[in-house]
Amino acid sequence: MSKKVVLLPGDGIGVEVVREAEKIIAWLSDHYNLDIQTETHLAGGASLDTHDVPIRDEVIKACREADAVLLGAVGGPKWDDYPADKRPEKALLRLRKELGLYNNLRPVMVFSSLKDASPLRPEIVDGVDLLVVRELTGGLYFGQPKGVTEENGEEVGVDTMRYSVSEIERIAEAAFKAARGRNKKVTSVDKANILASSQLWRKTVSRIAEKYPDIRLEHMLVDNCAMQLIRDPAQFDVILTENMFGDILSDEAAMLTGSIGMLPSASLGDGTGMYEPVHGSAPDIAGQDIANPLATIASVALLFRYSLDHEEAATDIETAISKVLNAGFNCRDMSRHARDVLSTSEMGDKILATMAALK
Repeated sequence: MSKKVVLLPGDGIGVEVVREAEKIIAWLSDHYNLDIQTETHLAGGASLDTHDVPIRDEVIKACREADAVLLGAVGGPKWDDYPADKRPEKALLRLRKELGLYNNLRPVMVFSSLKDASPLRPEIVDGVDLLVVRELTGGLYFGQPKGVTEENGEEVGVDTMRYSVSEIERIAEAAFKAARGRNKKVTSVDKANILASSQLWRKTVSRIAEKYPDIRLEHMLVDNCAMQLIRDPAQFDVILTENMFGDILSDEAAMLTGSIGMLPSASLGDGTGMYEPVHGSAPDIAGQDIANPLATIASVALLFRYSLDHEEAATDIETAISKVLNAGFNCRDMSRHARDVLSTSEMGDKILATMAALK
């Protein structure tokens, strides 16, 4: 049966890294006789420039009907002065909400060949292999009321951090289930000493933990977690947290690897899954064929694993990435720690050649 993957290259380097990912998808489709069909649509600033909206209803419909969505990156200074409802990032938020993508998985693994690439000492990052499970459709990013109003003659900005028990329950379940396939430890991150929503979060996560007696649960305040990620990142297995905390902590964790260009992500829910690198659109290097496509290619591995249910193809990608890095190849963002620096397209070709050699 044919599978459909919607490609949303977005803005800046998104176009370049998704192009390399598409090559990987096409090769695996042919190699495993999977009949994967891809179709490309505009999102973010590219959609604003053409259609005057961050994402069209027709594109949302195509994503709903697809087996998976691969997103490059959206946004850039060009659109910074657009009104809030026409910012490129609205495309991403709408996709998450309308596809019901409440579970964001961000794996962070430090390759042994890149221990020296981290800004931290090699002995601190050695062995780091953690998973951030971030709630994706609640909290400050979606809570109401929200907006800028005028009170007593001055502007006031309001954002609401709101969580229901059911929202916390479903993301907690996802984290505990993920931990069962790893090292059986969940660190739930909150700000329960201050925030009412975090107090409910901690109470609910503790109750869900009772269903998983084989999993060790610890609670950690978000400020302490930020410190511990720098002091002793190897202590973590699964980090469970709400939307904004997860956004910040996962970007911090990405730098353990030496570059945010190395970190993939999967956004899952009840329907179509969406996959994307954690990095942004990097307009300063767009069009130069120097962006690192590995986070996007690694996101394709997650796409095959979670949406296409093809573990062998996912493993092929991850094995190829590891072999290429261990052989001393990388892109400009990791050039100080690479024997050979490849362009965006050269890296895509190197991953393809390495996968082919595995067979």
